[in-house]
Amino acid sequence: MPDNISSVTDSLRAGNRAVVWGIAAIATILAVAAGLLFFALPDANAFNARVERIFVQNDALTGAGEIRLLEVLAQSGTAFGEVLSSYRVIIFILLVFATALLIAALVFLLLIVGLNRRMSEIQRAGIEVQRLRILRSENAVMLNDMAFTLTPAAIETLAVLAEARMDDDILTGAQIEATISGRPEPDCDEAAGATRIKRLRDALGNQLVAELLVRNISRKGYTLAVAKDAIRVD
Repeated sequence: MPDNISSVTDSLRAGNRAVVWGIAAIATILAVAAGLLFFALPDANAFNARVERIFVQNDALTGAGEIRLLEVLAQSGTAFGEVLSSYRVIIFILLVFATALLIAALVFLLLIVGLNRRMSEIQRAGIEVQRLRILRSENAVMLNDMAFTLTPAAIETLAVLAEARMDDDILTGAQIEATISGRPEPDCDEAAGATRIKRLRDALGNQLVAELLVRNISRKGYTLAVAKDAIRVD
């Protein structure tokens, strides 16, 4: 139990670190992008400075018309600078909004992943088989408080697995087929027993229940994932 608690604690800490580093990475990327964008934007007074340089380099522009043109260009430069400043504010607001949205999306995504994992654990724990009762006369099986009506062949397969589980045995497909059919094991095919297991799982209907109840152990055979003292065959 202490190992499990430690494992859960480590997982939570790793998840929290991932969230912090993810938020920091998003904020850093957007900050760098904002810096590059603002650096690339021209200065608000660049237009006025350029116009002023033109008139300074050309001393002949001293007439009333040239002076008036200078004033118009200066006013245009001032308007351009105001527009550019407003663009900077708009871009800054949009970047802040984008940062908030990305951080919120990351947090919600991690929350959804965590909730899905938690729901999966709750679902599995909720249908953990605490009591298995096989009613051969009624062709039914009771899993905790759930009742399933099965075919006689499926009931026989389940009963064979239950009896083997109470003896701590693991049966191969050939052994299952030999026990049900009464034939010698060498004359039985492994695929025939596997087919009976498949039909049993199909008869149970709920895939999750079937996978939790009937376990296939690689290179060994089939067994029930139920405590042997929780099994009762009538």
